Amino acid sequence: MNAPGQGGVTRGGGGDGRDETVEERADRQWQELIQEIRVAQTGVQILFGFLLTVAFTPAFHGLATTDKTIYIVTVVLGSLATGALIGPVAFHRIVSGRRIKPEAVAWAARLTFTGLVLLLATCTAALFLVLRVATHNALVPWLVAGVLAWYLLCWFALPLWARVRDTGNRNDGGRTV
Repeated sequence: MNAPGQGGVTRGGGGDGRDETVEERADRQWQELIQEIRVAQTGVQILFGFLLTVAFTPAFHGLATTDKTIYIVTVVLGSLATGALIGPVAFHRIVSGRRIKPEAVAWAARLTFTGLVLLLATCTAALFLVLRVATHNALVPWLVAGVLAWYLLCWFALPLWARVRDTGNRNDGGRTV
């Protein structure tokens, strides 16, 4: 048997109760990650597509300079989020067959997390812009802050809380990709 991480058939998989090789673990993690990315990619691509069309509407030209600036920042954030969330697919395609699937999974996970943070910023900026234009109300920043807090709770705080809570029950310190 080879040592873990050297491409062998070592079984036992790292203390999570799975009997899988390093390669099997990487394959499973890749499939899980791709399923997660599909959800985020669809959302960011639809949002980005709508954002791109705004500049070509008659109402856009009547926006205040501040609102146009918020729009530009929002489009750039959407573009960055799209790139980060599509990045794992390109990464996988370029390194496919090089026997570095565990490293590819780690990089894809980083890109996905970055994409989610950028998607959070895009959604927040888009909501801020729409509410500013639609209502011109002083409550807009507070409403957006409330929605941002909700995103942070759903996307990051709750999963991190579950992860920390579960860390005591795991032999590997709760580390996963």
